[in-house]
Amino acid sequence: MLRHTGEFDRTFWQSGQNVLQVKTAGVILLSLFNYYTVIPSLIIALLLFSCCFGAADGACLFRRSSEQQGLSSNLPTCCLEKSEQTAHIHPNSKNAQGLVGLRNLGNTCFMNSILQCLSNTHDLRDYCLRNTHRTDLNCRANAALMEEFAKLTQTLWTSASNEAISPSDFKTQIQKYAPRFVGYNQQDAQEFLRFLLDGLHNEVNRVSIRPRVPVEDFDHLSDDEKAKRMWNKYLEREDSKVVDLFVGQLKSSLTCSECGFCSTVFDPFWDLSLPISKSSGDVSLIDCLRLFTKEDVLDGNEKPTCQRCKARRKCTKKFSIQKFPKVLVLHLKRFSEARIKTAKLCTFVSFPIKELDLREFASDNMNAIYNLYAVSNHTGTTLGGHYTAYCRNPSTGEWYTYNDSRVSPMSSSQVRSSDAYVLFYELTNSSRM
Repeated sequence: MLRHTGEFDRTFWQSGQNVLQVKTAGVILLSLFNYYTVIPSLIIALLLFSCCFGAADGACLFRRSSEQQGLSSNLPTCCLEKSEQTAHIHPNSKNAQGLVGLRNLGNTCFMNSILQCLSNTHDLRDYCLRNTHRTDLNCRANAALMEEFAKLTQTLWTSASNEAISPSDFKTQIQKYAPRFVGYNQQDAQEFLRFLLDGLHNEVNRVSIRPRVPVEDFDHLSDDEKAKRMWNKYLEREDSKVVDLFVGQLKSSLTCSECGFCSTVFDPFWDLSLPISKSSGDVSLIDCLRLFTKEDVLDGNEKPTCQRCKARRKCTKKFSIQKFPKVLVLHLKRFSEARIKTAKLCTFVSFPIKELDLREFASDNMNAIYNLYAVSNHTGTTLGGHYTAYCRNPSTGEWYTYNDSRVSPMSSSQVRSSDAYVLFYELTNSSRM
């Protein structure tokens, strides 16, 4: 990964401004010379000397800034890698908000990719921009992670410059919360997302003191009533804006093959990790969801204990979605542990940009239509790779590529690729009704 610099370009630009101002003054004085015909030659000599001094001063600033950044003093900016220059913003864009890149601090592309996806999560962005998160901090002594995340989001959306910014302060806080991110090793973007959302939730949890939840028997209740009770039990301990947006409820049904008794359990989920069917043909996101929710047979050593038979029985297990979250995060399981090393599946998975209909996977056939707004991509192999993000700007509706410091416009037709790793979907307004 390349380390990106913006100070180098800005310093040279400012020094160039000084030269331009002196040269402009020279043009004005020369015009006066032509107009009045006679100006002492001494003024011209002083003017030329000033121009030379200004240019030398600009070169000095260029060289000094270059040395501070470890760059060759005779290397022009046009020879720099594109990723080392300031973030590119589409020149015709009327609104550059949210189109600011993040510098790569050294193998931190996984972090930058997820941060850009979350920055383009409409409700989470507004939560930070309006400083609403501070009302949920409850005067907590340890809320540095949420504060730095909000600060970073605010900078991405309110910066007057399109120059890439450094997420170093944020990285300092996330590695305090999750020490596994200390250093500059490449990490998994989906794991980083889980740790980050968990950390943000803990700091803005509306429940300051988690109560002890007694064990209750809900088996006599209907599935719908049981689901509501278990969801309310969850909210008694875990209740935040992050939960409001990202957490759904999964229904797990276990049916005994001997007596036919069906037991149900309802658990919260922050994302769904979907297996990719190993097929030589086309694979769709719906295929992956069907594989995730298909009925599995538990036999042999996997036999569970039937609550009615009071013995281990062969059973079938099936998942369905009881409660759909506002933001649905779908993780495509491209990495699998092989006997010798980790392997990556580069299968192209087709997924809809608009109107992902998930009624087929709902427990009660409820209306659930989603639109895609962000994708975290992984290119390369398990030995070496790079993360980028494709995001739809919530203000303009246009799609952009976020590649560390670089931000560039893209077509929605380019969003689907075999690099797609984590998909971010938003529940449509019609579904929320």
